[in-house]
Amino acid sequence: MKALTVIGIILILLGIAGFIFGGISFTKKSKVADLGPVEIQTEKKETVPVTPIASGVAVVAGIIMVVVGARKS
Repeated sequence: MKALTVIGIILILLGIAGFIFGGISFTKKSKVADLGPVEIQTEKKETVPVTPIASGVAVVAGIIMVVVGARKS
């Protein structure tokens, strides 16, 4: 398998995941106070949205890369 084909497949999978999930969520921990042996922390859930346009572009670019990679071999 050529590198171009592998990258294309990865882009297609990421694009499909973007359509399914709509974004990337993660939890951020931060220390509020540190009073000797007592430590107070907060957890904040943040989401980075992925637009359907970006997902579509990734899928189309991935398909093009797979086709070009297959033609070269």
